[in-house]
Amino acid sequence: MKTYVFGDPKAKVCLIQPVDDHDLAGIEKEFDLIKSLTGMDLFMTALKVSDWNKDLSPWEAPAVFGIENFGNGASDTLSEILSLCTDKDKKYYIGGYSLAGLFALWASAQTEIFEGVAAASPSVWFPEFLDYIRERKPLCKKIYLSLGDKEEKTRNPVMATVGDKIRELDSFLAQEGFDCVLEWNEGNHFKDFDIRTAKAFASVMSRQ
Repeated sequence: MKTYVFGDPKAKVCLIQPVDDHDLAGIEKEFDLIKSLTGMDLFMTALKVSDWNKDLSPWEAPAVFGIENFGNGASDTLSEILSLCTDKDKKYYIGGYSLAGLFALWASAQTEIFEGVAAASPSVWFPEFLDYIRERKPLCKKIYLSLGDKEEKTRNPVMATVGDKIRELDSFLAQEGFDCVLEWNEGNHFKDFDIRTAKAFASVMSRQ
């Protein structure tokens, strides 16, 4: 995967975000906003995945829009990410938007390397995902979730479950003692993706 880096490589706080071309269009604005919101010295690595539906999916699932099914490439993607997280003196946060947000939540249940998860508008409608998280649970305590207030108002019957699913996830994490925030943003899934992701990272990083 091609990587794009921002900030100070010597910074103790490192952000990891899987992206596609759409995310890259706003990634510099996102990074600048994270710095502005936190006032922290940061280093960010954005990894451009080649196949969004395959590289970020923890297991195979049928298409919910269009004809492209979801693959099971998340394990390979995580292995590549972990190869970037070898400095024990640094704090690593993982996050992303949409399916990348789902991937970040899944990744947090595989390894203890991450300090927190910034999941902006994550695809928690993904089949069987909530059952998986209930069973495996994240291995970090700080989690941020968000959703646009119009995202569940869709004719797609699978994606329309996203509101109920994220409420269930937030409730479960709170009951299990996680430091979890659920924020509702104005608009549909495609509005202000860079701003929403910046807020996600800033929130989870700023909580002690």
